[in-house]
Amino acid sequence: MTVHLVGAGPGDPELLTVKAARLIAEADVIVHDYLSNSSILEMAKPGTEFIDVGKKPGNPTPQELINSLLVHLGAQNLNVVRLKGGDPFVFGRGGEEAQALMEARIPFTVVPGITSAVGVPAAAGIPVTHRNVSPAFTVVTGHRESGGSSAIEWEALAKVGGTIVVLMGVAERAIIAQRLMDGGLSADTPVAAVRWGTRTEQHTTRTTLGQLHAAALKAPSTIVIGAVAAYEFISGVHVDAVVAGQ
Repeated sequence: MTVHLVGAGPGDPELLTVKAARLIAEADVIVHDYLSNSSILEMAKPGTEFIDVGKKPGNPTPQELINSLLVHLGAQNLNVVRLKGGDPFVFGRGGEEAQALMEARIPFTVVPGITSAVGVPAAAGIPVTHRNVSPAFTVVTGHRESGGSSAIEWEALAKVGGTIVVLMGVAERAIIAQRLMDGGLSADTPVAAVRWGTRTEQHTTRTTLGQLHAAALKAPSTIVIGAVAAYEFISGVHVDAVVAGQ
């Protein structure tokens, strides 16, 4: 049958797309990552097989094995959902899985999801772009491959302007902050780190680039760097405090 590469969104099950919810409910097999809200899996029908291939820190599932698994399942008479947090093509390695399926001539579809790079800041009242403040935003990963170095030219990125959204950057935050400052960003640049964005336990830590290294952050957190990180457009917060970044 078909393998569906489905984005589960940033966490809140109500932020799933209608198509994603339907495919989850119809699936015979769901191959899922470490999801920020496992209740999404409860939408599946009775008898659905769940295969957890979540890449937990220190215990990752090799991507090549995941690719092979999808090809194997796709060759059977099964309705397969490959469920990923956020969007499958935004740091989700969905492109690699799509390529493996194409090479094996396995039919597949891609179902976009709300990426945490936009959805999580929005849930915290932070617009990644804002007129006269930030005309653009850049999304980067703070994760480094085991034993490797970051491929991001942070010093150059500091000169681009606009908002910088860092996914999977908690562990490397001190290095990221220093390199951005080396590139010219002020130590006073506002920073917001949103943990468990869109969930009931959502929490936002606000600091500056110069103090990011000392902030008590835990994964999973989405880090927003730039002037917009001082904003909090949430009902009930006084507009003067928002404009002042308080």
